[in-house]
Amino acid sequence: QVQLVESGGGLVQAGDSLRLSCAASGLTFSMYTMAWFRQAPGKEREFVAFISRSGGPTYYTDSVKGRFTISRDNAKNMVYLQMNSLKPEDTAVYYCAADKTGGDYDFWGQGTQVTVSS
Repeated sequence: QVQLVESGGGLVQAGDSLRLSCAASGLTFSMYTMAWFRQAPGKEREFVAFISRSGGPTYYTDSVKGRFTISRDNAKNMVYLQMNSLKPEDTAVYYCAADKTGGDYDFWGQGTQVTVSS
């Protein structure tokens, strides 16, 4: 069965950095585009970053451009989100997701909490 397991969240201060990791199993990882989403309390889940199957094209929501970097290691079935210059508004549960067909995301992780204090 497919599993996506996020890790690396925590409580940090504004301006700090965190690196989130997502370990994938039970799927042919290189055939999936990967993405990070986040959901803050009382808000809808929002897209954060996307990476193509090969790790080439990447896309980011405007609010994280220049601060966050998504990457992947297909040999290790891992996707990462390096988050720098964190802001309190980045506080959310962060989820990784996998998509094979270009439609809705097929698989989701359980999420990891990121809390940024001011």
